[in-house]
Amino acid sequence: MIATLLVTALLVIPAAALILEGNHLDPLTEAKNFSRKSARTSTDTTNLRIRLEELGKATDLDYEQFRIKQYGYSAGSAAIAFAFIIALTSNLILAISATVVSGVGVYLLIDQQLTQDVKKRRELIEAEFPAIVELLTLAIAAGETPLSAMLRIANSADGALAREFQIVVTGVRSGAPLHESLDAMGRRVKSVVIRRFVDALVTATLRGAPLVEVLSRHAVEARGNQRNRIMGAAGKAEISMMIPVVFLILPISILFALWPSLTNLNMFAA
Repeated sequence: MIATLLVTALLVIPAAALILEGNHLDPLTEAKNFSRKSARTSTDTTNLRIRLEELGKATDLDYEQFRIKQYGYSAGSAAIAFAFIIALTSNLILAISATVVSGVGVYLLIDQQLTQDVKKRRELIEAEFPAIVELLTLAIAAGETPLSAMLRIANSADGALAREFQIVVTGVRSGAPLHESLDAMGRRVKSVVIRRFVDALVTATLRGAPLVEVLSRHAVEARGNQRNRIMGAAGKAEISMMIPVVFLILPISILFALWPSLTNLNMFAA
């Protein structure tokens, strides 16, 4: 009974507040407008816009939608935790504590998931980089301009780095210089490998240096970096595979080897 009254109060109080304001909009529209306003005016203390921009979501609408999702899931989980704890224990202090922990936990979990998505996209771009830079080297060596080579890769390849090249081509076609569009790509993709590649390409373009030699060096370096990453991942996997061998298979093997001897010793002792 207490839980029912509390949940009803949680639902009635916001609706009553909206009605008392005297607006003619329905409560759902008011809630949406309030959520958009809160998301628009919220401070970005965790570099959320930078991470969304790296995922290709650089508009204010994307920022608002992510904040609305973050606030909505946090509020929903907090309300569910409050109602669940009240229904089980009828302890108000415990329910409030669970509400705070649940809301903050979901809020941080969504933010951490965004960070993981950014990291995964960055690793995907770095994995695609050796093949893409080799294609770019071949296209420029065949006589194409850097812009046409990037356009060819963007139309033929399917990946995050190819989409970044498409953004560069779109920026150049809209009137921006090539080196500014490339520099924007380097700032957008927070990767040391891509940043060095962009700096070398911009420098070679502005100074008139041969692009094929610059790209060839970066292709060789990219293959070396990719080989080092694969070797590092293989080393970590080898250590992970040793854990069940040392702590599970080896003790069981020793037990099977010593069990008959221990059984015979116990028989002789008896």
